[in-house]
Amino acid sequence: MGIHDGHREKMRLRFLTTGLEGFADHEALELLLYYAIPRRDTNPIAHALMERYGSLSAVLNAPAEDLQKVEGIGESAAVLLRLVSQLSRKARLAEASLETILTSSERAGAYLLERFAGEQREIIYLLCLDRKGKLLSCKQLAEGDVSGASLNIRKVVETALLTSASAVILAHNHPSGVALPSADDEAATRQVQQALSTIGVELVDHIIVADQDFVSMADSGLLV
Repeated sequence: MGIHDGHREKMRLRFLTTGLEGFADHEALELLLYYAIPRRDTNPIAHALMERYGSLSAVLNAPAEDLQKVEGIGESAAVLLRLVSQLSRKARLAEASLETILTSSERAGAYLLERFAGEQREIIYLLCLDRKGKLLSCKQLAEGDVSGASLNIRKVVETALLTSASAVILAHNHPSGVALPSADDEAATRQVQQALSTIGVELVDHIIVADQDFVSMADSGLLV
């Protein structure tokens, strides 16, 4: 029996008995890292992660390559940390998508804040809605780097047709900026609006997300 086995067993039993109630953030990380780092004290590694990133959320959303800069974090541990955040978000989105009604910019913005949480690259989504505002699908149209992603207008039209959408919401994020539309964003929005009008589908909004903020171009008067 190793020197840390007794402590690990106590932590596991504590979790199985009470969940994470009463666990400090670094203790929760320490426990998680048991399953990727079997033969090392993970307490100092957990402390180092918290010191580097400042919060549990930031640790779980950090890029895998950056996580490996922390002493003791190898590829397996980095993948595990990233997986926890992504898996949790996927489950929340799957639950939220059931009977999701997006009839206001506030509802759409709240949905998209969750969708874009932790994204390090610019992503473009098309939210396809029925006549009552029910979300039919949320399709990723493009993925870029931190500087931008290219929008394919033809793909927007094809996606709207394939989902039998009555209306759509275009959305993208600014990973390293603020949630304000650029001149390019406004031009792309006009192109999408014109293209969709030819098939009788309404572009009800273009929402831009940055950090925990979003801007609705419809609310801002930028959709005519």
